[in-house]
Amino acid sequence: MLTHDLSTDDSILNQFISEIRDTDIQKDPMRFRRNIERVGEVLCYELSKTLDYQTRTVQTPLGTTTMPVPVSPLVLCSVLRAGLPLHQGLLNYFDRAENAFISAYRHHPKGGDDFEVVVKYLAAPDLNGKTLVLTDPMLATGKTLENVLKALRAHGEPAQIHILSVIGSKKGVAHVSEVFPEQTHLWIAAIDDTLSPKGYIIPGIGDAGDLAFGLKL
Repeated sequence: MLTHDLSTDDSILNQFISEIRDTDIQKDPMRFRRNIERVGEVLCYELSKTLDYQTRTVQTPLGTTTMPVPVSPLVLCSVLRAGLPLHQGLLNYFDRAENAFISAYRHHPKGGDDFEVVVKYLAAPDLNGKTLVLTDPMLATGKTLENVLKALRAHGEPAQIHILSVIGSKKGVAHVSEVFPEQTHLWIAAIDDTLSPKGYIIPGIGDAGDLAFGLKL
């Protein structure tokens, strides 16, 4: 897997990440969602540099010019519910892309720290020959993305796979690297060192879905 860790360079992206980590700023869910959205915009801008382009002639009011424009057919697939703000950030830039949504959640069968990822809902177009962009804001253990990949196999074979995450753990990045195709690209805004016993990223941000949309039962 090809990992693009954008935290290795100083940029305005660091401001957005610092705000979604800040416990005081997290009290404003609208600002939290918007910062996740802005992170998505930065990540997909960087991703866009790897797409296929074709020269197009454009008619302006005063003449014509030629411009290279992206032609890669994209499918944006987000994990519900936490992935929705990140998904919107991608749609702000890739507004002609097809879309897919999948519900994946942690199930604790014995009530302890051990869990399994359960996929309940999937809506996706044909993926054959397309560029699949998977978005999951928190790449903790990597098990969610592994199960998402398995569920999507019934919809075809994409030409290329990109993963977009806001924050990941070293363990999660390593796991995804093992289970995804070798030429998969990971675009990520920060990678943290450790996981808690319950599989949450430390220092991380907490639960992205709860911070964006409120506590769940």
